[in-house]
Amino acid sequence: MSKFPDNPYLPWSEINTVFLDMDGTLLDLHFDNHFWLEHLPKRVAEHKQLAPAEARLLVTEHCAAIEGSLNWYCLDYWQAYLAMDIVALKHEIAERIAVRAHVEAFLGYLRQLDKRIVLLTNAHHKSVNLKFEYVNLAPYFDRIISSHELGLAKEETGFWERLLAIENFQPEHSLFIDDNLQVLRNAKQYGLKYLLAVRDPDSTLPPKDTAEFEAVVCYQQLMR
Repeated sequence: MSKFPDNPYLPWSEINTVFLDMDGTLLDLHFDNHFWLEHLPKRVAEHKQLAPAEARLLVTEHCAAIEGSLNWYCLDYWQAYLAMDIVALKHEIAERIAVRAHVEAFLGYLRQLDKRIVLLTNAHHKSVNLKFEYVNLAPYFDRIISSHELGLAKEETGFWERLLAIENFQPEHSLFIDDNLQVLRNAKQYGLKYLLAVRDPDSTLPPKDTAEFEAVVCYQQLMR
């Protein structure tokens, strides 16, 4: 019996391009969850002189209203909406930015296999740049693509068609790993053949149900 709840098999000889999400996939999602659910509401309360519960509601209700859209991920949008320097606020808790276990070994393994490695994230480029100031992952990638370059979030219809216009890949020879099930479903509908979810994107929370998708529990699983 495998020590992993899931034990994905990947036919590496059939895979040319590996698309990897950032937050919750390569990096621990705890940083983002803590920022949006705790740190930002605290700073909003101070800045706007609101009660803590009122500030939290202001942030969470607006998050819910725009969830899944490009604005949901856009730091410029949030900076304008709240009239606060979101990047500076993220720097305040940057010690929480963490690479998930065995990620660097896995990226090195992909390099050895001579795969094209593409970071494919909904994160705003300012968020990507901030995080890569604290974790040294950028050199592993052949290309870093934010959905903001394409004008659509990864879960939106038409995203993969726009991606194909700037990145040459074959869906039947591509692997995509992401912790967002809606994003994975959109990729599946487009025709990406190899898809994996992430079992525990936030290390401080219980494992998530990844529904119809096989999941990565530990990146050592994939290095075979």
